Amino acid sequence: MAGADDRNHLGKELWVIFSDPTDKAGDRRSVFPQHIAHQHSLEDRGILFAAGPFLGADGNPKGPGMIIIRAKDEAEARAVADSDPFHKEGYRSYRLEHWRMNEGTFNLRINYSNRSYVID
Repeated sequence: MAGADDRNHLGKELWVIFSDPTDKAGDRRSVFPQHIAHQHSLEDRGILFAAGPFLGADGNPKGPGMIIIRAKDEAEARAVADSDPFHKEGYRSYRLEHWRMNEGTFNLRINYSNRSYVID
């Protein structure tokens, strides 16, 4: 069995945006379509690694969301966070963290015949 020092770690540097709801009055749901369009744009451009809400015990979104992005430095990561419609409109604030992904697994299966895919 290989020891911890015998393994090579990925060392992929990413940025994590913790997006927290604010107390701003108004209908934040009205901004949701723009937020999702923004996320899709980041995904299409290869910036978005993963994103989604934290869930309460009932399985519904509760509290902060987490957005993991690729960026060359803090200024670029902050520009991405600032461009989120929820942040721009003041319905959410954010905290930005630099993160190094060392371990984990990703599986992908694509069936060409029916254009379906499974990600574990």
